[in-house]
Amino acid sequence: MMISTEGLTKRYGDHVALDGVGLAVAEGSVYGLVGPNGAGKTTLLALLSGLRRPTAGRLRIAAPRHRLALLPDTPQYDPWLTGREVVSLARTLVGSPGPADRIDEVLAHAGLSEAADRRVGGYSRGMLQRLGIAATVAGDPELLLLDEPASALDPAGRREVLDLLAHLRGRATVLLSSHILTDVQEVCDAVGVLRAGRLLYQGPLEALLVGRAVPAYRVVLRSAIDPVVERLRAQDWTTDVDEEGAGRLRVGVRSLEAAQKGLPRVLADSGAQVVSLGPESPDLEDVFLELTS
Repeated sequence: MMISTEGLTKRYGDHVALDGVGLAVAEGSVYGLVGPNGAGKTTLLALLSGLRRPTAGRLRIAAPRHRLALLPDTPQYDPWLTGREVVSLARTLVGSPGPADRIDEVLAHAGLSEAADRRVGGYSRGMLQRLGIAATVAGDPELLLLDEPASALDPAGRREVLDLLAHLRGRATVLLSSHILTDVQEVCDAVGVLRAGRLLYQGPLEALLVGRAVPAYRVVLRSAIDPVVERLRAQDWTTDVDEEGAGRLRVGVRSLEAAQKGLPRVLADSGAQVVSLGPESPDLEDVFLELTS
């Protein structure tokens, strides 16, 4: 394991920010940490990076401290430095900075080649986020701790960050916190769900998604939907039938197997003109809301 903790606890007076967290992050994986505001995500990253000390518990990080890099959620730099100088400075803070052309490489991956020699005091919030990512990866760290790495980025910038994280899989270990659940679902191998300082779930993303959300079918019809809705609501294998407009239905079912047998029959008996139908795949947002509500 790259990261392992036992009973990790952090208190601020009477407030318990983290309560007995046992984290396990495999080497070479991309691990997503999700949870509502105030769940303890930033506190956990601060403890792992050594910026704060735990009140109780133990933690072990397999990488040496000089091969660990932390990206805070709002990176800030001296405004008189250029983007190139920020990355160069970050690169010198690690034991093996690598070749000098690494600076241009990471600036290009962050989409900052044209702004590399501008002073960062004139950078936008999104550009500072990109610069933070470039500075974080410049020294080829073994472990990256990323706090909301795509929070201030436009869709194109988020795409670049996700591609970068996917590229790092197997080459480095990445632990990222994010409230953009679709990003976590796309790039992470494992996920941890925090609420009120406690780790509610930890494990493979597939295991979290399977069997969590209520099974449902999405149906799109070209014909009138009222007769179909009436027949579907009368079935003992349906739990709910929601009209979503433009001939679209969401049919909650007790099991996908029952729907596979009964749904085609009901649609045929209703004389429905079917455009499409298929099972609804649960996503991380569904499960997140289920766990944290």
